[in-house]
Amino acid sequence: MNSNQNDTIVLVTGGSSGIGKSIGIYLVAQGYIVYGTSRNPSKYSDFDAFTLLELDVADIGSIESAVSIIEQKHGRLDILINNAGAGITGPIEEIPEEEIVRNFTTNFFGPINVTKTVLPIMRKQGSGLVINITSIAGYMGLPYRGIYSASKAALEMTTEAWRMELKEFNIKMTTIAPGDFATNIAAGRYHAPVIDDSPYKKPYGDTLKLMDDHVDLGSDPLKMAKVVFQIIKTEKPKVHYKVGAFMQKFSIVLKRILPDKVYEKMLMNHYKL
Repeated sequence: MNSNQNDTIVLVTGGSSGIGKSIGIYLVAQGYIVYGTSRNPSKYSDFDAFTLLELDVADIGSIESAVSIIEQKHGRLDILINNAGAGITGPIEEIPEEEIVRNFTTNFFGPINVTKTVLPIMRKQGSGLVINITSIAGYMGLPYRGIYSASKAALEMTTEAWRMELKEFNIKMTTIAPGDFATNIAAGRYHAPVIDDSPYKKPYGDTLKLMDDHVDLGSDPLKMAKVVFQIIKTEKPKVHYKVGAFMQKFSIVLKRILPDKVYEKMLMNHYKL
């Protein structure tokens, strides 16, 4: 990492709102040069916290063009924060396949393709840091959030493998798994509709309400920004970081130590299933 923060270039995908925006604003205040991305920056014409580039993680051409803007201007890119993500809920049986594919495109293939585009620049400069924002939901299969859990778990596992492949190039990679944060992710989530004659109508409807309550009571995204900053300042980042309420983080510990069926029962009690 550059010792002088003033010429350290950071790219945060999905930087127009929520956690990405908080991270960007915080890093600008610490003296970093930050670029955020949005699929449609013109919707944020009064956004002036940092530069917003047009980037759709589902479109390789748009990824390449955003990254080349940074490379042409600065000749380097030091830190990539893969933050763009999308929620998805529903009984797995009832979620249309195209919605499952779309979610994996945003949450899994998107970060992979952005990283692939950035790595040659980092390798050329002999250093770099990639932070993949995953989710505490990626550590466990949550009822009616199974596809979301799976997409984030896939990114966790890929990061474990990838960081070993990148070590010889002095490129670091890690994940941060947030719990529930008070952002607009619930509004941007794909909700499979609660179908009147569905066998899942009551349990799914109840779980949906519970999930929305949790997000509304979530932590301040500034917490995430501070952890990102700590990781940037760390010489040897850990493989995984978790940020969230004590019980959310503790649930990962419990999953490691409890028998599977006991843990499953605990989750079902939590979701009143």
